[in-house]
Amino acid sequence: MLTSAPSPNERLIVALDVPTLDEAASLARRLVGAVGWFKVGLELFAAHGPEAVRAIRAHGPVFLDVKLHDIPTTVERAAARIAELGVGLVTVHAGGGAEMVAAAVRGLGGHGEVLAVTVLTSTSDTELAAMGSEPAASQVPRLARLASGAGAPGLVCAPRDLPAVREAVGPAVRLVTPGVRPAGAGTDDHARAATPAEAVADGADLLVIGRPITRAEDPLGAAEAIAASIA
Repeated sequence: MLTSAPSPNERLIVALDVPTLDEAASLARRLVGAVGWFKVGLELFAAHGPEAVRAIRAHGPVFLDVKLHDIPTTVERAAARIAELGVGLVTVHAGGGAEMVAAAVRGLGGHGEVLAVTVLTSTSDTELAAMGSEPAASQVPRLARLASGAGAPGLVCAPRDLPAVREAVGPAVRLVTPGVRPAGAGTDDHARAATPAEAVADGADLLVIGRPITRAEDPLGAAEAIAASIA
């Protein structure tokens, strides 16, 4: 839960979506102090498991993005094991339901915060319709209220969904948004992207940014430029 507004660099979560732990650790070392968080995602965690978290934690707070989604008992037990790793943030799918989200919160036991993912930024309304789901504009705020009501102190949503989510859950819930791209950088595989300044203006607390930093010729300079753009 938020206690104060973060500084521009503290708002940045760099997504270490790279294939090797050596590469991830090298990036983290170069970015210490320039970003607030390091994201360990499925690729890195699948390759190196808990060791990836321990290695990256040496350089700063870890956001473990594994999007837990299973029966409540399994999620609670998995969250309890994750709590032992000392992560600061961990994702679950809000679509798993209120009982599952509450189970994740219990499993962490206060050792880190649950972030409930609403609708993936790569998912368009056309794809949602093909799956028999309602459009993001109505589904995202509904899932946000469900997860927040189940005890999740934070939520993940696309930049374009931020105003509706903030209105739905109020100011105390941490809002994290991926799909953030500097102006002119392209959207990659995000269907509902925005610039860092736009996302913060619309209510984001933390911004997940990967390739514009990790694939830049100068990752540190890229991170500093992004922080400056939202200052």
